[in-house]
Amino acid sequence: MSARLHGRGGLRQRGFSMLEVLIALLVLAFGLLGFALLQTMTLRYTQSANHRTQATNLAYDLLDQMRANRYQAAWYGGKGGASFEAGTVVASDCSRPIGSVSVAQSTARWKCQVVQALGSSASADVVYSANGDVSITINWGDQRWDQRAPDALTSFVVSSRL
Repeated sequence: MSARLHGRGGLRQRGFSMLEVLIALLVLAFGLLGFALLQTMTLRYTQSANHRTQATNLAYDLLDQMRANRYQAAWYGGKGGASFEAGTVVASDCSRPIGSVSVAQSTARWKCQVVQALGSSASADVVYSANGDVSITINWGDQRWDQRAPDALTSFVVSSRL
């Protein structure tokens, strides 16, 4: 019987050859690499969506403050109000006012919230017109998926009439 196993008319080969195993590992490696890339891109897009949600909430928060203080709503517009340039608000210098809060303290707190939520590259432009139209533009650096310009600005604009 041992002659039959080692002879020309032996049994068929069983199992996998080394080449088949290597090819299977190569296909698996490419699949896992693609999955890792997919996870990375998903994380980037999720963070971007989070920033857009934060910008939306912040803009509507300022609109609500302006509606609640309708007779002084003009104070929220412009550079003296809630508008600010990137790099002019430092998140570590922010404090939370307690008690009676003025419009200046309220806008300072709002600016801090924008920078804390969207990063140091964030800026805002608040425009109030005499007829009660308000436009709030919030900008921040958030183009993580763009390899050529990852810090290009993303903008969120909301307009309303008080």
